Amino acid sequence: MDLLDLTGKRALVTGSSRGIGRSTALLLAKLGAEVIFHGSGASDKLAAATAAAGAASLVADFEKPGEVEKLATELIGKAKAPDILVLNASVQSYTGLDNFAAEEFERMFLANVESSCILLNRLLPEMRKKGFGRVIFVGSINGVRAASRLAIYGATKAALMNVARTAAKENAPYGITVNTILPGVIETDRNADALSNAAFADELRAQIPMHRFGTVDDCAGAIAFLASDAAAYITGAEIPVDGGWQL
Repeated sequence: MDLLDLTGKRALVTGSSRGIGRSTALLLAKLGAEVIFHGSGASDKLAAATAAAGAASLVADFEKPGEVEKLATELIGKAKAPDILVLNASVQSYTGLDNFAAEEFERMFLANVESSCILLNRLLPEMRKKGFGRVIFVGSINGVRAASRLAIYGATKAALMNVARTAAKENAPYGITVNTILPGVIETDRNADALSNAAFADELRAQIPMHRFGTVDDCAGAIAFLASDAAAYITGAEIPVDGGWQL
């Protein structure tokens, strides 16, 4: 259990007012980390999440690069740069090639890819100074498994996998690991509408070898492992959390 102890570490979990981010932030806090929650705006959900963990929170709209820069500057200025960075925040819409819209393409790449690159640019040098860091990207199985309705979203997640590989290779000599989890069909509010269609849900579930959908805790457990000393020699990995759907 000592390998999973995060006491003395500070973690920033982006998009942690709900879903995978919230479950991850609460678990990291339970393992001893000082957790900083993040939301795109002040909300009751963000307030409730931080209260549950007795933690702090920051607000930044990841569709606005200036706000992402401001968040990073605030952390560094207050000597609160994280040891553990979980890049979970993202936006998603059913935008494919048949209904392509330039505005939606730009919105998703801005929020999902550029914002992560800004945070890496600002926060990785702080990790290098310490000689320690853990970066975990929350990708998607859609980054490797084509889905026509999610073509643009999947493209953002594929781009992030390349960013993660590059960051892993460049920062390994500094004691920093960079890994990605690839969630499959996870029961979150984002997927609630699609999974409310019983026939569609049954058809989708039948494709998954474990014959069940994943939970936010399934993802949080994988992230906590990658953030811990138990995964100290793992970097550049892409780990499906999808019940075998990638097979």
